[in-house]
Amino acid sequence: MVFLWPTLLWLLLAVPLLVLLYWWLLHRRKKTALTYSSLSLVREAMGPGQHLRRHIPPALFLLALVALLLAAARPLAVITLPSQDQTIMLAMDVSGSMRAADVEPDRITAAQNAAKAFIADLPRHVRVGIVAFAGSAQLAQLPTQSREDLVKAIDSFQLQRGTATGNGIMLSLATIFPDAGIDIAALGGRQAMRPKPIEELGKQQDPAKTFTPVAPGSYNSAAIIMLTDGQRTTGVDPLEAAKWAADRGVRVYTVGVGTVQGETIGFEGWSMRVRLDEETLKAVAARTNAEYFHAATAADLKKVYETLSSRLTVEKKETEISSLLALLGAVLALVAAGLSVWWYGRVM
Repeated sequence: MVFLWPTLLWLLLAVPLLVLLYWWLLHRRKKTALTYSSLSLVREAMGPGQHLRRHIPPALFLLALVALLLAAARPLAVITLPSQDQTIMLAMDVSGSMRAADVEPDRITAAQNAAKAFIADLPRHVRVGIVAFAGSAQLAQLPTQSREDLVKAIDSFQLQRGTATGNGIMLSLATIFPDAGIDIAALGGRQAMRPKPIEELGKQQDPAKTFTPVAPGSYNSAAIIMLTDGQRTTGVDPLEAAKWAADRGVRVYTVGVGTVQGETIGFEGWSMRVRLDEETLKAVAARTNAEYFHAATAADLKKVYETLSSRLTVEKKETEISSLLALLGAVLALVAAGLSVWWYGRVM
């Protein structure tokens, strides 16, 4: 816990002095009771329970004082609160390798069903955008709160050749930061069907604007979830794209769908062995201070999205809690005064 006015904490030194003062007053009363034997006999008749009860109101007053002194120092605490302005970009692999049936009924169908269930469970204020990537990346749906439009975009996926995982990340970043200077045209179409240095995508940025990198994972208003088998065949290097995301504080959560052993599939007259590239996906997530999740079955995929939903719809904020401590102190003081009046007919 951090305090805005820590110097006021020195006032807490008065607490042990008050305890000593209370002990001295009790000792003085005991001497008086010994002097007047009739008072001593009355106190013995009250029993040990009454003796203990008389210390409760002073103890509550002391706790109230501590709470009020802490409140005066203006403490800050990290509190988890519902996110008020959140955008989630779903970057989904629609390459031919997603046809593999090692995840029933197949990778792409399981991914579509899990994505639709994930969207349905999100709070209504969360905006979701969808990027579909294969040999190029296309913006399937701008960030929106309309769940119907998102479902239509997911249902319209068509499998294509190639896998440009880096392009999917870059197009998601360009959607989150429209003024970042990312050449969106270079991420889609035929010109994206070849390996491309990431420097070419930033040529449109205004040279007058200086960009200062921030801490990875520090941008809480948006996040990217990339679902893929991880086998990049063309386009931007996903690790370089992850660096762009990390420099802007955006977390890229990666979800690897499929088995590590993979499966041999046929697509457009081609036969290929598709395996899950976990190493790259873990590296992307680690570079952006996010997490990697593996989904070998449709049930695993659903659990992954449930976990992400609970993590991305809340945010941790450093909030001043002086009012809470002041309220606690006031309640303790009122309870102490009430008990004292009820038991002894006086305050303290």
